[in-house]
Amino acid sequence: MYRKLVLFDIDGTLLRVSGVNRRVLADALIEVYGTEGSTKNHDFSGKMDGAIIYEVLTHAGLDRREIAGKFDRAKKTYIALFRQRARPSDITLLEGVRELLEALSARTDVLLGLVTGNFEASGRHKLKLPDIDRYFRFGAFADDALDRNELPRIALDRARRLTGKNFTPSHTVIIGDTEHDIRCAKTLNAHSIAVATGNFTMQELIQHNPGALFKNFADTGDVLTEILSPQPS
Repeated sequence: MYRKLVLFDIDGTLLRVSGVNRRVLADALIEVYGTEGSTKNHDFSGKMDGAIIYEVLTHAGLDRREIAGKFDRAKKTYIALFRQRARPSDITLLEGVRELLEALSARTDVLLGLVTGNFEASGRHKLKLPDIDRYFRFGAFADDALDRNELPRIALDRARRLTGKNFTPSHTVIIGDTEHDIRCAKTLNAHSIAVATGNFTMQELIQHNPGALFKNFADTGDVLTEILSPQPS
């Protein structure tokens, strides 16, 4: 019987992607809109892929109606180019991640899922390249909303439909590397675990009051203890 729902972010939490991701997005936007906008220097950390497209193109002077009119084509072009170009050598699995996923997946009381700003198809490709996609049966993605804070409830609903169990916030853990991950966990009153393996330092993350904070996942035992520990209802 599942007792814990553990939801992971992807970029900066489980893995790092080389510059291919930014280059592919720029090429897709140029192909569809004729401009890459502010893609070269835009901060992607913790943001939704769809929101990023709107932000970088708004900086280029396009209005939301103009962006929306070609959004689906831009999304499909980006995903297709990313799946064509991204290779295993473009992915760095972060320290302790494989060991942690192995330990969690071996338990019968833990259900693993994703809460990520990636579109599902491109996010899944990132996970397939280092062979960790198999750990995640479901998730909530950028396809589902422009606002990250909407994703946890979508993930809980999908977990319920998958297992028949209603996971309460006190039995849900959201793990990520940015303030956005911490914030979206708080919207659900879920337990947030932050990890300083992305672009946010320990000092920056602690200001947002995560439930727990780790430098990385190197100590599997400590991270497991935190994930599995009971939380107040």
